[in-house]
Amino acid sequence: MHNAASNVKALGKKGEDQAAAALEASGMTIVARNVRSKQGEVDIIALDGETIVFVEVKTWSAYGMEDLRYAIDSRKQHKIIETAKYFLSKNRKYNKMAIRFDVVFVKNNSITHLASAFTERVL
Repeated sequence: MHNAASNVKALGKKGEDQAAAALEASGMTIVARNVRSKQGEVDIIALDGETIVFVEVKTWSAYGMEDLRYAIDSRKQHKIIETAKYFLSKNRKYNKMAIRFDVVFVKNNSITHLASAFTERVL
């Protein structure tokens, strides 16, 4: 069982590396990777011009993009948003920037970048 878990982790790391390279190739600057807080984790934080972008990377071999809504449900979105707030509280130089939440989907070395995939919902 341990081997399967390490294979999934290796696939995820490879996907994150591919996503970071694709974001940089599109002109974005990577600020941080794998930022953790008590609430959760953000895979990649990047600058896109005057916008700070919090990126969730999903690397799958079996599922398709149509399954993203299950993988990045409202609970997962909340964790990412709370971690983004934590990052901004520790890195105040980004506080005046626009904020965006993107998803990068990696499957079989194919990369799909969904800009503004979700936003914080104000109740």
